[in-house]
Amino acid sequence: MATVNGISDLPGIAKPEVDASEPSSEFLTRYFSDYEQQLGLAIQRPVKVRTVSRQDADPSGRLLIQTSGGSWSARAVINATGTWSRPFWPVYPGQFTFRGRQLHVADYASAEEFRGQHVLVVGGGISAVGLLDEISKVTSTSWFTRREPVWRDDDFDQKAGHDAVALVEERVRLGLPPQSVVAVTGLLWTPTLRAAQKRGALNRSQMFTAIEPGGVRLADGGFLAADVILWATGFRAELEHLAPLHLRGPGGGIAMDGTQVAAEPRVHLVGYGPSSSTIGANRAGRAAVAGVLRFLEGKHERHD
Repeated sequence: MATVNGISDLPGIAKPEVDASEPSSEFLTRYFSDYEQQLGLAIQRPVKVRTVSRQDADPSGRLLIQTSGGSWSARAVINATGTWSRPFWPVYPGQFTFRGRQLHVADYASAEEFRGQHVLVVGGGISAVGLLDEISKVTSTSWFTRREPVWRDDDFDQKAGHDAVALVEERVRLGLPPQSVVAVTGLLWTPTLRAAQKRGALNRSQMFTAIEPGGVRLADGGFLAADVILWATGFRAELEHLAPLHLRGPGGGIAMDGTQVAAEPRVHLVGYGPSSSTIGANRAGRAAVAGVLRFLEGKHERHD
């Protein structure tokens, strides 16, 4: 919990005390369960949404949501499926010849499972540096990124967070595929990461050029033996169930007006673009609710 941002700040209940050393996956399971119970949220599970489609062509008409638990008709949909179920795996030459273990951060459980092995962590985001800190305490690690990481020493205050989200928001407003927020903000130095730096865990190497059975071929032609490759390479938006709505433009992006899909005002996306990070998610949730209320009241003006 010492290396994650804002995941205990959901509105409606007091912010809980947080143990900085607790795994965030354990904290979230308990926190979300308590949140649901305290607020009496009417959540139906397990339900898998298969498709969202238009019941008629009228833009003020209804949407049909077909699921594993039946069908619903809705005047508006807030789609908050986020990205966690769509881990992104880059492809490198020789990837399938590797005799060791490859996994994505979505499948990560504990640093202990790597004890005594050499772990390569690939990726330049918050997940990568957080896991490098954790794993390097129990075993040897190497860090690879495509670009030199950008670190910031200044405080990341509310204004800085707002400005970063705004830059990502501008891309999706234009219908461009979204960037990650960390690509705009850079990586923030924390006491925990400073300690990892002193241990040498954050010594970054240029991305390897190929994967071989026993390790990777380095950019300078050398070879590095490895037991594990941990891909901290991000996620993509989980939006396949919205395919019948044809929301994507020619370049693969979705033009947005805030959280509202510009071409389909009945649909709001939370967990897409600027709201796919914890920096933007809470604000986006409130914005989506406000946007739906405006739409249902017949007020369709643009909003930022």
